[in-house]
Amino acid sequence: MRTRIFKINPENIDSESIKECASILRSGGTVAFPTETVYGLGANALDDKAIEKIFKAKGRPSDNPLILHVHSFHEIEKYAGSIPGIARTLAHFFCPGPLSMILEKSSMVPASVTGGLPTAAFRIPSNEIAHALIEASALPIAAPSANLSGKPSTTDGSHVIDDLYGKVDAIIDAGRSEIGLESTVIDLTVTPPEILRPGGISFRELKMIIPDVRKAFAGDINTAPKSPGMKYRHYSPESPLIIVRGSVSATAGMINDLLIENPSAGVLCSDETMSLYNSENKISAGSRENPSEIASNIFNALRLFDKTGVTAIYCEYFDIGDLEEAVMNRLVKASENIVVID
Repeated sequence: MRTRIFKINPENIDSESIKECASILRSGGTVAFPTETVYGLGANALDDKAIEKIFKAKGRPSDNPLILHVHSFHEIEKYAGSIPGIARTLAHFFCPGPLSMILEKSSMVPASVTGGLPTAAFRIPSNEIAHALIEASALPIAAPSANLSGKPSTTDGSHVIDDLYGKVDAIIDAGRSEIGLESTVIDLTVTPPEILRPGGISFRELKMIIPDVRKAFAGDINTAPKSPGMKYRHYSPESPLIIVRGSVSATAGMINDLLIENPSAGVLCSDETMSLYNSENKISAGSRENPSEIASNIFNALRLFDKTGVTAIYCEYFDIGDLEEAVMNRLVKASENIVVID
């Protein structure tokens, strides 16, 4: 397949390129595009054959539901069934933005988008390129992350090209994503509402609006997942990822001991701890004083390790406040093992 690459400056959006990509979507094609969270691989959410192309390009299991990206709450009202009042309240505070709401779907949304479930996840992205593409296509765009299934999510246009060139019709390359982690997914079809995937909107922020909101991050392997990221192993680098959790000194000591046995391994750490490790293969995700920086760099760091050919990756546990759950959710799902030091 010939993949067209559209380089678009987010500060000066090329409307003609947006129109061409929208035309590809309307004709049943696939377009990878930037959002504020990670890059998404989009297709017409109302076209079964177009949806099949997403699963084929990614190698994604068909029971793993997709998220519908729309440009306004009015569009959610168009494609959802019953909408509880709390959905409008959440949209007021957090949309456009990194929040996906699971609602009953209308008959307009095909089962291929939802993994056969009667519910669908809806999101209004704040990224201006994504917003322009959705509006120009006049479609709800179904989109998982724009990576090969199981690999770290794509937070840069170059990542998308590495994974999907020759597998999709078009890729919009707009540089780095702002947040670097997928959206928070909240299920509003249950009482009390449940957070199925932590992300750019924290549990604390949601609890301010919904005091009885619950966490339900773990997926049951025997049931169909209601949200992406629940059931299958995700975000995995090519080398085994081992997470070490303990005090700073204990973590550094354990990882340095592991490096003696495996000197070709890499270390994923922070600015504050980088000097503690006896390895040339170390990458800092950023400063612990800047949790957003760490969150935005995690997937990029895992992909950089893939390019270095390390034999394993030893990773610190990132205790970084509100974004800790989202960051560690991704790293735990990508890991082979977690070592906890008392």
